Amino acid sequence: MSFSDFKTVADVQKKYDIKYDEHDFLTVTEISPSEAFLSDFRFSKENIDIFTSEASRSELIISPLLRELYKKHSQDYSFWIQKSISYDSTLSGTPDYIFSKRSNLGKTVLETPIVVVVEAKKNDFEHGWGQCLAELVASQKINEDATFTVYGIVTDGNLWQFGRLVLDTFTRSTGNYTIDNLARLFGALEAVAQLIEEAKR
Repeated sequence: MSFSDFKTVADVQKKYDIKYDEHDFLTVTEISPSEAFLSDFRFSKENIDIFTSEASRSELIISPLLRELYKKHSQDYSFWIQKSISYDSTLSGTPDYIFSKRSNLGKTVLETPIVVVVEAKKNDFEHGWGQCLAELVASQKINEDATFTVYGIVTDGNLWQFGRLVLDTFTRSTGNYTIDNLARLFGALEAVAQLIEEAKR
């Protein structure tokens, strides 16, 4: 079994006795990405069918946005693309993207997983959140600290949704963010980073 075998949030809840909650836990201040990023993004949007396939959404929207966020936090965290993680034979697989604590040993060593990002294949957010929550449970168990909040993001490239797992409660944010307002979306991504920073203090 792997993360993608969990088809819904309820599947993960029932197997791991997780409570479900909904509220907007992000306090978002709009932040514009760099002009270089915006220029590249406009070029892609104007000249390439960025929604034609999962590969185009990943390579032209999701990866560049996450990489832009990562530039501000690369001293403390590592950014992984298609990095396998495993807790046991059930909680194993390959998240699309992971942000983790940066290892003293360098960029090749995965430390504490903090944020996992799942691409909603075929725009299926229900399945995407089932997979994401399973990855959050695995991250929590790998970290060996259920009080340490782990965050999840599910996106189809256009729509971005946020969630978090702490102790036995999964909270899904009621806020939705789209690339039509990049400053608001980037602000939401930065808000997650700030929550992580505050937890370290």
